[in-house]
Amino acid sequence: MPKVLRIINRFNLGGPTYNVSYLAKYLPEEYETLLIGGPEEEGEASSLFIPHSLGLKPLILKKLNREINLFNDYKAYKEIKNIILDFKPDIVHTHASKAGAVGRLAAISCKVPVIVHTFHGHVFHSYFGKAKTLFYKIIERYLAKRSNAIVAISTKQKQELTEEFKICDAQKTHVIPLGFDLKRFQENTNEKRNLFRNKHNINNETIAIGIIGRLAPIKNHELFINAIYSLANQTQLSFKAFIIGEGETRKQLENYILQKEEINAVAFKNYFVFTGWIEQVDAVLPGLDIVCLTSKNEGTPVSLIEAQASGKFIVSTNVGGIKDIVHPNCGFIANDAIEFNAFLLEAVNNLSEINIKAQQGPLFANQKFSYQRLVKDMDTLYKQLLFKKGT
Repeated sequence: MPKVLRIINRFNLGGPTYNVSYLAKYLPEEYETLLIGGPEEEGEASSLFIPHSLGLKPLILKKLNREINLFNDYKAYKEIKNIILDFKPDIVHTHASKAGAVGRLAAISCKVPVIVHTFHGHVFHSYFGKAKTLFYKIIERYLAKRSNAIVAISTKQKQELTEEFKICDAQKTHVIPLGFDLKRFQENTNEKRNLFRNKHNINNETIAIGIIGRLAPIKNHELFINAIYSLANQTQLSFKAFIIGEGETRKQLENYILQKEEINAVAFKNYFVFTGWIEQVDAVLPGLDIVCLTSKNEGTPVSLIEAQASGKFIVSTNVGGIKDIVHPNCGFIANDAIEFNAFLLEAVNNLSEINIKAQQGPLFANQKFSYQRLVKDMDTLYKQLLFKKGT
């Protein structure tokens, strides 16, 4: 029975937790899996309810934190080494940057037969300055050479990793898109829509525009706020903008809205609702009409997969693997702020038309991003790697 030690950065709300949980739960019974990871950070919502709902009991490594801290990182490294020596995995599979660095170093030290790493995103642009970015590139290149396989979650991400940033060899890099249980996004949608809109006191004529995700600089919510301001000056239609999530930039974003209100002498803040974290986003999406994303850098944004599974139209920036995951009829992909503003206005002015197009989203999402497909693809990769190692 092959043993898999699966390591995630931290158990915060987002796509990686769903994917490590589905893999830990649904890989064929011939595998034995141990799931470990760090805790959520301050201002983030815990995602432990996801593995718990599947009957999983992951180990929490309190020293495995997002930020670089030599003391904590060494403690996490030693703890992972001890887990490897005790569990004796055939495969160590790490997910995201910090788990990938600390986990793979521990696996290399312990001579684990097969080492796999999944890039759920990357930090090779738009996160840090040149010196720090170069430092991360050097580390990732070294770790990629010592890994048996690299998993990219989109074709675009593979191109970035292998050609643009030259992190890893193309032959070693496998494209395996994320996978989810999307049924809940297509169940009781009328009831969920009414509950959400009644809660926020918006009628059927009001267009609900949402952006879902962590409030952090890389997510570039200012672009969304600017687009809403532009929209307010170009349409008489009634609309409301929902910022769904929590994080370090919330106060900054609230102040940004107030500054625009002062400059323009309009009740600008009345257009916005900050909801904070909402664990069950399937209860939110039916109440929205348009879903936006404004990030500067992305891997595969879960919010857009879930939006399509819910039959919602998308307006997004053109970053990372977004063009790989958005059906051409289910969204507008903008190359700059001017285009984003124009696309949002076009979507609002043609809501009936885009709603019809967005109905292609559920079938597309179900076929491309099911957890069953994810598990099948990963099982195939593991068997190939174990066969090469004679394990």
